[in-house]
Amino acid sequence: MTQTYDVVGIGLGPFNLGMAALLEDVDEVDALFLERKPSFQWHPGLLLEGTTLQVPFLADLVTMANPKSRFSFLEYLHDIGRLYQFYFLESFHIPRREYNDYCQWVARQLKSCSFNRTVTDVYWDEVSNQYVIKAFYDDTITYYYARHVVFGMGTQPTMPEWTATSTNEVLHSAEYAYKKNDMLNASSITIVGSGQSAAEVFLDLLQEQSNYPYRLNWYTRSKGFFPMEYSKLGLEHFSPDYTSYFYQLPQSTKDDLLAQQDLLYKGISADTIADIYQVLYERSIGNAELDVQMLSKTSVKDIHLQNGHLTLECYQWEQERTFTADSDYVVAATGYENPYLGAFKGVEKDLQFDPFGRPVVNEYYDIALTSERSGKLYIQNGEMHTHGVGAPDLGLGAYRNATIINQIAGKVVYTIRSKNIFQDFGVDATPKPSVQV
Repeated sequence: MTQTYDVVGIGLGPFNLGMAALLEDVDEVDALFLERKPSFQWHPGLLLEGTTLQVPFLADLVTMANPKSRFSFLEYLHDIGRLYQFYFLESFHIPRREYNDYCQWVARQLKSCSFNRTVTDVYWDEVSNQYVIKAFYDDTITYYYARHVVFGMGTQPTMPEWTATSTNEVLHSAEYAYKKNDMLNASSITIVGSGQSAAEVFLDLLQEQSNYPYRLNWYTRSKGFFPMEYSKLGLEHFSPDYTSYFYQLPQSTKDDLLAQQDLLYKGISADTIADIYQVLYERSIGNAELDVQMLSKTSVKDIHLQNGHLTLECYQWEQERTFTADSDYVVAATGYENPYLGAFKGVEKDLQFDPFGRPVVNEYYDIALTSERSGKLYIQNGEMHTHGVGAPDLGLGAYRNATIINQIAGKVVYTIRSKNIFQDFGVDATPKPSVQV
């Protein structure tokens, strides 16, 4: 007899992996999670030594929903014998490579996680009132059945238009760790972007520059190399309270707000900026000349490959001046985008999209459908336009998962508290129930 799961998750990034961990001991919900990769990997091209998470270790897969979970980061440290080392480290921010290892530790223990499964379509079967998930495993088509589906496919690197004629020498920062060794023997390298990834790649190459004499450029169209907002009250924007407040605003207001909130989530860690400045200062002692250019307010308009070298056409928009720069490699730290859910043709017609092609997401993280049905399609980290800047934040992953799990179970499995911060974002902040009624 074919099994029908209560929920099938598509993709196993941190958010769906967190849901799998939170569901592992929930007998009322049968779950299965499918991932096309052979094992869990979180941004492997940026797992650089010395880089840390930008959120405290408490933003692991489960703690903010269930501190007693056997899948917490502290339980991981205890299990592998690193608890005392972490205790003496006295740091809330853990190495990114260790976070990846922690997630792999969790994934190995979860019975509901299946890798090497490439989902190619999802559709609703009217006869059986369930979703059908079509996937490839070892070149064989397999069908899975579920009452509900959770999309958690992560994000995809965004490449700007000027990379249309790209070569192997033009790469996204997501590929950096794979191509770094090839780049070190270049005569010049250029990083484009203003966020944390750009800063980490620049710092890594800056530190290597003492052994490899390349010229290093860093261009960004932003107004400067600014730090991310990290004040205590600013951090309260990454809370269930702000998510609930933001959701109730008109969509036009939401779009205006998001355009003004870049530094809440797109800036550079103040520690990374300090590390960069320290290297620059040390290396310039005695007025030694630096083979480095850092230029803000600068857009890259196009790239040409000439005589084996890349030529960048650039524009400093404040001075309204154009210039060219030669580089052997260009690293585009130009962000990520959510995959288009319409790629699953079986449900494309069922989904409601806004005028900008974004899925309309209801308050409890289910996508608005064109017709009523018992099964819901939930989304992880594809709802910033409806729920605010906290959508991609690891610290809110457990909260969102708790909310979705309560909906699927039809009862309160995980308690969701209505007052988690000191400030009020609105004059009529009303707590919402844990389960939609």
